[in-house]
Amino acid sequence: MTDAFRADVAPLAPPGVRSPLLLRGGRVIDPASGLDATADVLVVDGRIAAVAPRRLDAPPGTSILDLEGSIVAPGLIDIHVHFREPGQEHKEDLASGGAAALAGGFTSVCCMPNTRPALDTPQLVEFIRLKGAALRQCRVHPVGAATIGRTGETLAPIGAMAAAGAVAFSDDGDGIASAGMMLKVLHTCRAVGRPFMQHCQDASLTPGGVMNAGPLAVRLGLAGWPRLAEEIMIERDLRLNRDVGAAYHAQHLSSGGSVELIRAARARGEPVSAEVAPHHLLLTEEACATYDTNAKMNPPLRSAQDIALLKQGIADGTITVLATDHAPHAVDEKGLDFNAAPFGIIGLEGAVPLYAKALVADGVIDWPRLIALMTIKPARLVGLDRAGYGALRVGGPADITAIDPTERWTIDAAAFRSRSRNAPFDGWAVEARPIVTIVDGELRMLHDPDGLRLKPGA
Repeated sequence: MTDAFRADVAPLAPPGVRSPLLLRGGRVIDPASGLDATADVLVVDGRIAAVAPRRLDAPPGTSILDLEGSIVAPGLIDIHVHFREPGQEHKEDLASGGAAALAGGFTSVCCMPNTRPALDTPQLVEFIRLKGAALRQCRVHPVGAATIGRTGETLAPIGAMAAAGAVAFSDDGDGIASAGMMLKVLHTCRAVGRPFMQHCQDASLTPGGVMNAGPLAVRLGLAGWPRLAEEIMIERDLRLNRDVGAAYHAQHLSSGGSVELIRAARARGEPVSAEVAPHHLLLTEEACATYDTNAKMNPPLRSAQDIALLKQGIADGTITVLATDHAPHAVDEKGLDFNAAPFGIIGLEGAVPLYAKALVADGVIDWPRLIALMTIKPARLVGLDRAGYGALRVGGPADITAIDPTERWTIDAAAFRSRSRNAPFDGWAVEARPIVTIVDGELRMLHDPDGLRLKPGA
């Protein structure tokens, strides 16, 4: 973590030393237990020592955080980020990505395997896990590649990678084209008890595609990317998995038709889940009309009707996870023309206010549901709940996020901790901001511009 970032928490004990913390007077929302009440939370030795509606006494040496008017929640979890290490550290690395995660209120992230080389060996999985732990920022959980080199041709050593710490498997960035290989992957993931996360794209339907297929793409002279490319892969995979029963997770849904496929599978009792990212809830293909490469996504931005159906899927419980698909790219790469520029945007540092805007302000769900979709739901999907993450449980790990739901601010990509700046939301006026991130009992991010929230212990 940079010195400038650490300066926000300078009044506390030095990095690596836990001091008791008392989080006083916040609205404590813990969807795992159903708690939603004004309460104090006491943290001692990296664990949650007490959660009580009454005013708790502070043990000697306790630092007190005044969180009246704020939401106190389990540490946020993002199961879909790209930290680019190894191989593309000029875009992002574990250190800069971890700093971005803390700034966004995230205590745990799952790193995708489309690195160079791909995370397709137990040694690389262990490297990510150990280096992430050594940095002492957010918790970093590797997602292993399902096939060697993510080529879809040879099954990766999934069992060995699971033993090394991979929490899930994916060839993210590419869908597995071969139905035969997909079936092997599903059987193997089922055997090792890990979910498979599919990048839902039939590449045979998207040659050269750079934006949503339709009249706008024709007018702009850009190759289209049809919804069918997403939907047909989901439909195939669900059929393959029907007799296997692996935990199957559809990444970054963009099509309203995909929601219906997932909804039907869940109604049949199949172990199927799905996620959505903020950009697919707030932006349509019209963002591409000026050839702004920050609006070039994979999968692409679609229509207002798709957004409405995605929101309906969140409201009725079909979509169970909110993720960011944080995808950093260097300025010169995004500065290429629309056809040549890479896909993706950064998402960690603006996720909370953007989800609040798309879902809470729009009346789709309330804050407790939003917190659930960013904590206990993703934790259960990748097994982090077994270690106590995603919940505020007495005796459990003290991974905690506090959010000021009323703070109004302007997203400024130039001030991001990420190494990249590819954010179409730059300059947006938003409301709601993570103000505290605690990992393993350590205060690792404090947004306190007035210097009034923190009272160091005596």
